[in-house]
Amino acid sequence: MNSIEGLLITVRTGRQGAAMEKGKFSAEYIKEISTLVINPEDFSSLGLGSEKKAILKSHSAEITVTCQSVEGPKGIFFLPLGPLANMVIDGETNGTGVPNYKGIPVSVTAVK
Repeated sequence: MNSIEGLLITVRTGRQGAAMEKGKFSAEYIKEISTLVINPEDFSSLGLGSEKKAILKSHSAEITVTCQSVEGPKGIFFLPLGPLANMVIDGETNGTGVPNYKGIPVSVTAVK
């Protein structure tokens, strides 16, 4: 299986906010928080098929996400904050009391 490494940046999206109005268990919300946005070259190098499913793995956990190809920097992946993102964020706060939500080293592996 094809795999790439990079950094995860967690974000809030407009679609996430709109979907939250329908509820955090709505299909729209779950779809949005489980979509990983990656660079088109990274997307291509993973060899993702029509399902676009991948395993996102940090040293804390691994989750299954749906990948979406969007212009942006290579090796930087974006995932909306939510229950899935919380799983891959480590508990390290570097003394601030706030977890690191940006720059988390991860790997992305295509699901065949």
